[in-house]
Amino acid sequence: MPTTEQAEDREAINEVRLQGRLAQDPQLRELPSGDELWTFRVVVGRPPRPAQTDGRGPRGTVDAIECAVWDARVRRSVERWHAGDVVAVEGSVRRRFFRSGAGTASRVEIEVRSGRRLRRAPGA
Repeated sequence: MPTTEQAEDREAINEVRLQGRLAQDPQLRELPSGDELWTFRVVVGRPPRPAQTDGRGPRGTVDAIECAVWDARVRRSVERWHAGDVVAVEGSVRRRFFRSGAGTASRVEIEVRSGRRLRRAPGA
């Protein structure tokens, strides 16, 4: 008979799949620990919302999702990506804590475990 904790683990899913445009070239960052990671932002469109009761009407917009790559194999692919490329990534949502000038801070990002470029930016 599974424990309550085991049953809850089976219900928990933390999987993300994004497809969108790179807002800027990926950036290589070296952490104080010496670890390296690539960071980038994927811009994805939101579906239009239904008409608002206040008369604003339907509108669509975008979200810019922060992503981080720790895996060496994926980092080798990401270093060849450029702003405007259309990419597909898969990973998990992570909340990372770090020290900043203002004390402890946190960031929510997608920890990418696989990714590929689907289309190069126009003119690239």
